[in-house]
Amino acid sequence: MLILHHAQITTRFHLPAAAHAGARHLAFRWRRSLLTLAIESSCDDTSVAIVEKHTSLASSPAAKVYFLENITADTRQYRGIHPIEALQSHQENLGKLVQKALQFLPVAGEGGSTSGYVTNAAVTLSADGVRRRLPDFVAATRGPGMRSNLSVGLDTAKGLAVAWQKPLVGVHHMQAHLLTPRLVSGLNNDKNNNNTTDPLKFKLQPEFPFLSILASGGHSMLVHSKSLLEHEVLATTADIAIGETLDKSSRHILPESILQSSKTTMYGKLLERFAFPRGASDYADYRPPMTRGEETVKHEGGVWGWSITTPFANTRDLKFSFSCVASTVDRIARKNQSAGREMGGDERIALAREAMRICFEHLASRTIIGLEMLEARRRQAGGEGEAVKTLVVSGGVAANQFLMKVLRSFLDVRGFENVEIVAPPPYLCTDNAAMIGWAGLEMFEAGWVTDLSVRALRKWTLDPQASDGGILGPGGWTERGWTERGTT
Repeated sequence: MLILHHAQITTRFHLPAAAHAGARHLAFRWRRSLLTLAIESSCDDTSVAIVEKHTSLASSPAAKVYFLENITADTRQYRGIHPIEALQSHQENLGKLVQKALQFLPVAGEGGSTSGYVTNAAVTLSADGVRRRLPDFVAATRGPGMRSNLSVGLDTAKGLAVAWQKPLVGVHHMQAHLLTPRLVSGLNNDKNNNNTTDPLKFKLQPEFPFLSILASGGHSMLVHSKSLLEHEVLATTADIAIGETLDKSSRHILPESILQSSKTTMYGKLLERFAFPRGASDYADYRPPMTRGEETVKHEGGVWGWSITTPFANTRDLKFSFSCVASTVDRIARKNQSAGREMGGDERIALAREAMRICFEHLASRTIIGLEMLEARRRQAGGEGEAVKTLVVSGGVAANQFLMKVLRSFLDVRGFENVEIVAPPPYLCTDNAAMIGWAGLEMFEAGWVTDLSVRALRKWTLDPQASDGGILGPGGWTERGWTERGTT
C-alpha cells in the first residue's frame, strides 16, 4: 500500500507478513535471515522501516519491507527546508512511527533462521498482543546531514538497541542511496523466487563495480563503487547541489498560483510537471550533443533573448557546478521585475526546460568523462578488472524522467550504449528508512556494528582515500566475530 498526502507529507508502504510465502523452500533446511528496524532523520524526513534480508540454498538473496512510513516536515511557509521546523518534526513524530512499526514486525515463528546463522530468537509483545520477532539489530543514519536532526534518530536507535539488547549499525546516508537498487533487486527476487524453476539465477543487482550519480537537494556526486566499502568519488559539486539549483530556479519560474497551492516544497518535481505537462511526448524529439564541441553551443532563449551558459563547457574537469543556472534564472526574473513585465506562460515553460536541460546535460557530460577515464584506467592496467556495466541514478532528482532521457541519450551517442541505467522507484529515491535498513543489513552481514558511544556526523565522506577515511574512517566501528557472522 502506498499513500501520499500532505498535512505533512506522509508515505506509507506496508507489506503484510502473509505475503512472505515466497522463498520458503522447505526442501532445504539451511536458511539465513536478518531483520532490522531502521530510522532516517538526516534532513526533514522522519522515516521508520522494518526490512528483512533472507537467503537459503534454494533461492536468491531476497528482501522484504514489512513497514515503511515517512513524515516530511511542513515548511511550505518558508518555501524550503527550515532546520528548526525539521528538528521539531522529528521530535514530534519519530516515537509515534516507531510505536506503529512494532505492529508490523514478523510474527514469532515466521521467517527467521533455522541454521547457518546465529540469531536471537527472543520475541516482543507488540501493542496488538501478538508475539513478534525482535530485530537482529537496529539501524539509523549516522551522517552526513544536519547534526541535531541526525541525533534524534541515532539516540532513539541507541535506546532501542539497549532495551532489546541488540547491536546498533550507524549507516552512511550516501552509501544507503548507492545501495538502494540492490534493495529493489532483493524485493524483486522475493516476488520471483516462487515463479521460476531456477531461483538462483536472480543475483542482487547491480553487482560491483558500478558507477553512481547521487543527485539530490544536498548532493551532486559521481561515485565509482568497487565494493561495499570502496567508493571512489570521481566528481562532486564545486558550489551548490543540482536539487537546490532546480528548487531555487522553480521559485522564479513557476507561477505564484502553483507555488501557493503546492502541498510540498519539492519544487523541482513541480518544475518537471510544469515544463512537460504531457510527459515524455514533450521531449520525445530531444537530441543530445553528439560531441564535446557541440556542448559549447549556446541555445538562445528564442524571442526572449536570454541564454544560460553551460558550466565547464570548455574543460574536461571532473567536477560539477550548478550555481550559474540558478543565478541566471534569478537575473532573468529580476530583469523582468525591473521592467515591470510579467513573464508569460510560454516563456516560463521555455525557461524551465532550458534550466533543466543545462543541468542534466552538464551532469551527463561529466558522467561520460568519468566513464572514459575509468575505461582508460582499465586499459592501462592491461584490461584487468570489470568494466562498468551499470549506471545507478539515486537521490531525489533521480525521479525526474527528463533526466533519464538525457542520460540515456548521452550514453547511446558517446559509445556507452551497453551501460544500463538503473534507478529506484520514486518512493525510494528520496530519503527513506528502507534504504537505511538495507545498507545496515549489508554492513551487518559483512561483520560491522557500531559502538553505542558514537555521535552524529555532519560531514562524512564515502571515499576511503579522503582525509576522514571514508565509511570506516570515523571511530566507533566494531567487527563482529566469525561465529556471529556465520558463513557468507
